[in-house]
Amino acid sequence: MTFSDYLIDITLIALVLVQIRARRLTVKALLLPLGLVSYVAYTYLRGVPTSHNDLYLVVGAAVVGATLGGLAGRFTSVKRAADGSVWAKAGVAAAALWILGTGGRLTFQLYASHGGGPSIAHFSAAHGITSAAAWTAALILMAISEAAMRTGVLGWRFYSLNGELASATPAATPAAEPAPSGASYPPVRSRIPVSSGVRSMIDSGDDPLS
Repeated sequence: MTFSDYLIDITLIALVLVQIRARRLTVKALLLPLGLVSYVAYTYLRGVPTSHNDLYLVVGAAVVGATLGGLAGRFTSVKRAADGSVWAKAGVAAAALWILGTGGRLTFQLYASHGGGPSIAHFSAAHGITSAAAWTAALILMAISEAAMRTGVLGWRFYSLNGELASATPAATPAAEPAPSGASYPPVRSRIPVSSGVRSMIDSGDDPLS
C-alpha cells in the first residue's frame, strides 16, 4: 500500500467521525466520499474477474458494502435548522458501521501487505478464487457501493427536507399595479336605499328640496 492509499482510507473514516458532532450537510460533503472511492477505482480497478468463484466474491463484497453504507446513512440524524440549513449528525451506530466497512478493508490490505499473502492465496485456492485481481475488484466495489449507498440515503433525506421547506414557504402575493395617470373609471353607484317617491322625482327631474 502507498501513502495515498493510507491517506484515502483514513480520510474516509474521518469524514464520518467528524459528523458525530453535528455538521452542516452540503452537496460537497455528500459527494466527497464518492469522489475519493471513484479515484481509487480509476487508479486500481482494471476489470472485474468472473472466472470460477471470482464473481461471487465481487458481488458479495458489493452487497456487504451497500448494506453497511445504507445503514450508516439511515442511522445518521438529518435535521433542518431554524435558518433553513440542513445538518447531519452521525450516531454511534452509523459511525461503527462505516468504520466496520472502511476499517475492515484497511485491515485486510495491511494484512495482505505484511505477511498475510500466503494465507490469502491458500484460502483463494481452496474456494475457487483465481487471482489477487478478484480481491482488488471486490474491495474497490465494496468501497464504491458503501459510499454510493450512504450518499444516496443522505442525499434523499437532504433534498426531502429542502422540498418541505420550499412547500412551507408561502408564495408572495403580487403587488397591485398603480393606476395610470389620467385614467377614467365608471361612476360608483350608491348603495343607499332611496324611497320610491324620491326616486320618481329624481327620474322626472324635480328637485326634492324645492
